Amino acid sequence: MLIRLASLVALMLFTVQTAQAQKQTMVDRIQQRESTTWDWASRIWNLSEPGYQEVESARLLADALEAAGFHVERGVAEIPTAFTATFGSGSPVIAILGEYDALPGLSQQAVPEQLPRAGATYGHACGHHLFGAASASAAIAIAEQIQNGKLQGTVRFYGCPAEEGGSGKTFMVRAGLFDDCDAALHWHPASKNTAGDSSCLSRAAVKFRFIGRSAHAAGAPEQGRSALDAVELACHASELLREHTPDFTRIHHVIVSGGAAPNVVPDSAEVFFYLRHPKAEIVRELYPRLLKCAQAGALATETKLEERYLGGTMELLPNNRLADVALANLREFNQLKYDNQQREFAQRIQQTLTKPLPLDIISEVFDTSGEVGKGSTDVGDVSWVIPTAGFTTACFVPGTTSHSWQAVAASGMSIGKQGMQLAAQTMAASVWDLMTQPEILVEAKQEHARRREGRKYEPLLLPEQQPPLDYRN
Repeated sequence: MLIRLASLVALMLFTVQTAQAQKQTMVDRIQQRESTTWDWASRIWNLSEPGYQEVESARLLADALEAAGFHVERGVAEIPTAFTATFGSGSPVIAILGEYDALPGLSQQAVPEQLPRAGATYGHACGHHLFGAASASAAIAIAEQIQNGKLQGTVRFYGCPAEEGGSGKTFMVRAGLFDDCDAALHWHPASKNTAGDSSCLSRAAVKFRFIGRSAHAAGAPEQGRSALDAVELACHASELLREHTPDFTRIHHVIVSGGAAPNVVPDSAEVFFYLRHPKAEIVRELYPRLLKCAQAGALATETKLEERYLGGTMELLPNNRLADVALANLREFNQLKYDNQQREFAQRIQQTLTKPLPLDIISEVFDTSGEVGKGSTDVGDVSWVIPTAGFTTACFVPGTTSHSWQAVAASGMSIGKQGMQLAAQTMAASVWDLMTQPEILVEAKQEHARRREGRKYEPLLLPEQQPPLDYRN
């Protein structure tokens, strides 16, 4: 009896060791493909294409996945730059999310001083070039293991455009593209390595355009009706609104256009608003009040208001079970450290930061469980329909905020590259765990159902709303 028990224990130990060796082999393949993955990321970084206009970036990743044997469907959800790439068959079906849109006004070279790139106005200040490339690399690594018979199931890469204010994934969810998935994994570049069952802010986006009447600002001001005045009144009203909103509300705006010359009364002006809160139902309640601010501006200036609601995104619905998987793998594979060249680059960047952090924190992994991030993401909508978890890796210099020239600079050189590789390894390892340990998905789905109980998924979209493909124009 003891001999049989010893044999059984030895067999179980051998099985576990074999599985771990196979998992490590898969991760090693990601490292072997580093130059190819970095080539994808670098090309997308140089393209720096706006949301819903990422034609070349989307094609690059779709072509790469198709060449790796994936079945690619392009132009999904009536979005020309959205696509899916599927490999394998049967259950489980694991979604890997990837993004590739850039931000306006953040052109920057990969140098530690503010220096825009010639001929470019957009920049990858949120690192989505790394996001898309690393996720594609992870998907290919999983596909190789399915093809070799080491894994069973389906991996599907989602090419997701216009995360920055365009709500691309929200429209993809509405189109039913995630209906057959068991779980979704995502990641994001940051200045620290983090994982946990954290959430984020829900967000609505809108453009208010005012149409007035032009006139000579000095010679006949009484004949003009200033669209810029309407914008300024709407913005001032929104500032006063802040005092009377629930805690943690965020309202911010940028004037997109306001006239061309001070001696001409502007007959057209436009302002772009974001409205955020940790709960989508609060965003939904606050939006009509923000709209009244714009209506007041139009009423006071006798201008015409054109409201263009761009849609919105839900807060992330956390999933602790999936988050634990990502956290464990991030800790296992994190070996980040700076070489001399990277450290010198980082030190120069830190001289420009308001709140620099110790450079050596890139060797640590932080558990963000229970936190509510101050940003927003359309991954939130995915998380309401299937169990979802994500993580971040250090692709920026510690202390760097995203949406800054410093983020563009670091993510365009080797600091971004090594963070990208860690993300690809963590992503692939996490999918491996989900495919080889079915009880994780069972528990994740049970948790998802508990968190959703009594709460219906209602996207922040208007009925029949179409993707705002020209919102960056």
